[in-house]
Amino acid sequence: MRTYFDKLLNTKEQKQLPVIFPLLISLFSGAIFSFALAPYHWWWLAILSPALLYASLRKRSAKQAFFIGWSYGIGLWFVGAFWLYTSIHVYGDTNAVLSVLMIAIMALLMGLFTAVQTWLYRRFFPETPLTFAPLWVLFEWSKTWVFTGFPWLFAGYAFTERFIDGYAPLFGIFGVSFVVIVLACAVVEILNRRLFWAIPSALLLLGAWGASQLSFVQAKNERPLEVSLIQGNIPQDLKWLTEYQIKTLEIYANLTRTEWGRDLIVWPESSIPMFQTDIEPFLEAMKVQADKTGSAWVTGIPYWDLKQSQAEGYPMYYNTLMATGFESEGLYKKQRLVPFGEYIPLSGLLSWVLPALQNDPSMSGFSRGEKDQKPLSIRHHRLGSAICYEVAYPNLTRRNAAQSDFLVTVSNDAWFTGTAGPQQHLQMVQMRAKENGRWFIRATNTGVTAIIDHQGHIVKQAPMDQPAVLRGNLPAMQGETLYTRLSDWPVLGFSLLLLILGWLYRPRKVDVSFKSRR
Repeated sequence: MRTYFDKLLNTKEQKQLPVIFPLLISLFSGAIFSFALAPYHWWWLAILSPALLYASLRKRSAKQAFFIGWSYGIGLWFVGAFWLYTSIHVYGDTNAVLSVLMIAIMALLMGLFTAVQTWLYRRFFPETPLTFAPLWVLFEWSKTWVFTGFPWLFAGYAFTERFIDGYAPLFGIFGVSFVVIVLACAVVEILNRRLFWAIPSALLLLGAWGASQLSFVQAKNERPLEVSLIQGNIPQDLKWLTEYQIKTLEIYANLTRTEWGRDLIVWPESSIPMFQTDIEPFLEAMKVQADKTGSAWVTGIPYWDLKQSQAEGYPMYYNTLMATGFESEGLYKKQRLVPFGEYIPLSGLLSWVLPALQNDPSMSGFSRGEKDQKPLSIRHHRLGSAICYEVAYPNLTRRNAAQSDFLVTVSNDAWFTGTAGPQQHLQMVQMRAKENGRWFIRATNTGVTAIIDHQGHIVKQAPMDQPAVLRGNLPAMQGETLYTRLSDWPVLGFSLLLLILGWLYRPRKVDVSFKSRR
């Protein structure tokens, strides 16, 4: 007796299967995808998961494909982004049932991306990897900007520090995702006795090897900076309490006491839980100490722009990264704010659901920084910045990297302690380093604090959920990768071209009974 999967791959028998079966298998295949990412690293699931979706769509009407894709997307986002539960329930003071319900609603909404993707695939294009993969990539890209974006759970991240990531310096994360999805679809085609797909699969793997041999950047002929990354491990439920503010400063100051004299000292996002206007004597004392010992000091701090506030007629608060000390200066204002982890969309309407909104300025009061900000100046070097969630946006990091010698990201992943969220976040930093050929230093409140080289490899990493100081060297790099120069346009343009060709040369003669179901 044939198994369900045998029937799934057999185009003659597929249309006889009740639609409930592909709906269930798509829900399952979406749910398992996130285990291909950190901290599990079961990369082969990034092949199996989209392969099952691709097979489930065979000979399905566009209407059926919509619900099959929606089922996949619901499983993908409910499981893959369940780390939001900690921030909503534990730190948002929302009861457990309502927290799960909010994540389910998020999964229903985000799942619509895949639903529309699969509907378009079955409605307008022939059944081939060369139309399925381009649509997948275009919809991944759309998640970086639709409704401000939620760029998470991309297929290419499963191959960070693995063979296929050789394409990252050429075409970025979307180029890696394109290759992953083509290979996933090719597996289905080969199992369906279309052995021709072994040839392009082999060529893509050979291309990944060739790409890994290319070198776009090199280290400057200068001494690397000695850096110290400070991890304070401040509990999120205490971080913004007025009575704990001085204690927070004491923790970071004590951890830093032995680090003065090193070239660069970095404190994480909002490690100073007060506006600069409220703590000017402390900031001045730190600057004096940094100047005296020859150190640059970079810290995350909420920033009240008094001049802009006066001009606008209302307070303008920013989540910023500030540089001061020996031959160092600069202020970077965060451009992308994270929903639910940093601020709540429609916070006025949702304050009854999340009472913590009234007490935490990091969730409800920040403004967005302007685009194309200058890098921080650190001892005659240019330090490109990304605060927390921003590192998930490939093009934003690319713009900052284009004029930098190295990169820094600071974060407060205490929101998601004990979940896969911080590890997935770190994996994105690795991909950004690989894409742009720059070393990346990452200072966080609770972890993962790490030093990452220009190949995306973790050089050093501090233990999570405990106070720590991570020391290392930071080389300045020069040169630009192809991705840094051209952004996502080559892979997006190629994907669009394949879709145009697929639409123009789609089969004109179809099964009338199948067509009537569209």
